[in-house]
Amino acid sequence: MGCLWFVSGGWHLSGDGRPELTGRPDPEGVTIHTPVTIIGAGLGGLTLARVLHLHGIPVTVYEADSSPTERMQGGMLDIHDYNGQLALETAGLMEEFRAIVLEGRQAMRVLDRDGTVLFEETDDGTGGRPEAMRGELRGILLESLPAGTVRWGHRVSDARALGNGRHEVTFADGTTLVTGLLVGADGAWSRVRPLLSTATPQYVGTSFVETYLFDADTRHTAAAKAVGGGSMIAPTPGKEIFAHRESGDTLHTYVALSKPQEWFAAIDFTDAATATARIAAEFDGWAPELTALITGSDTAPVLRPHHALPAGHRWDRVPGVTLVGDAAHLAAPNGEGANLAMLDGAELGKALAAHPGDVEAALTEYEQSMFPRSAEIATFEGVEVHRIDSDDNTAHGLITMFTEKRQ
Repeated sequence: MGCLWFVSGGWHLSGDGRPELTGRPDPEGVTIHTPVTIIGAGLGGLTLARVLHLHGIPVTVYEADSSPTERMQGGMLDIHDYNGQLALETAGLMEEFRAIVLEGRQAMRVLDRDGTVLFEETDDGTGGRPEAMRGELRGILLESLPAGTVRWGHRVSDARALGNGRHEVTFADGTTLVTGLLVGADGAWSRVRPLLSTATPQYVGTSFVETYLFDADTRHTAAAKAVGGGSMIAPTPGKEIFAHRESGDTLHTYVALSKPQEWFAAIDFTDAATATARIAAEFDGWAPELTALITGSDTAPVLRPHHALPAGHRWDRVPGVTLVGDAAHLAAPNGEGANLAMLDGAELGKALAAHPGDVEAALTEYEQSMFPRSAEIATFEGVEVHRIDSDDNTAHGLITMFTEKRQ
């Protein structure tokens, strides 16, 4: 099969089918290496690559990590039937997704700080938000792509416009490429975003501290009983403990605190025992089965500050470049980020396939639907999203929110 190149009119056949090795000098003598270059091999970038592959459009993904296993890929994700699952359907991967779903994990309970269960919802399989491990989901996407699609160990140091919709990307090792279509799927601190927008992520006033308890049912029985079979939230204004049961009998906890960055900076997270004690002190008087999710951690606590782009972030159309996922619409954790990133990738892929003769029309179509969709991430079905820094962050307030969402 020939290689498709983007040249001012659309996608054209040439070459030997290996876009990463084949180039065609444009009239000015610059080699365009690929018709589509994606920066970032997260869920959004890989979904886009998969959809383009299904439509026969060559694509190369450049990822800063040296391999798929360089970093932990996070915990469980609930993949929603109104966005994430739609993306997987477009990518032709729903059967593979169903095979990695963790049964029963949609169960949810709300606890008071004394450990009393105030609200509980079982998982009957009809919740529309099945849970899966992020790493396994990413693995499905990687396995669906031809070998060599993802180029590991390519950290971007700069990206600049060359005119006529072309862009040059420079990597940390000094190598460069020129592409006819550049997609930034490179997350919160995107190196591609400055081509489109001057916006930068700002700290939103809250952070997670992550802990893990392994072999929970045998080694951490009280904490395991408190969490139950799915997820558990114990909220109070300015702080909460959120935990869920992952695969392999693991409890993954997100200790949420509304504190300035300076407060966290004063904690030495390289000293696990001291950091753990300092975080646990914020929950003095809480039920021991809840604080055990902090003090009993089998790993050192990990700080995860929350940053966000301005609400409703958007940009004017710039030829030859766009963004997906957190690079486009980073928000504080709300359960929608990964789902929206995958939907972005799927919708952009469909738009490019639908406009083979007019890439700018495809990018315009994608952005015009993506902007309002991402602007709605602060709400769900008209209900304000859960915020720990609110005076309403109480068990009663959270139960009310859950109830209203399901009406």
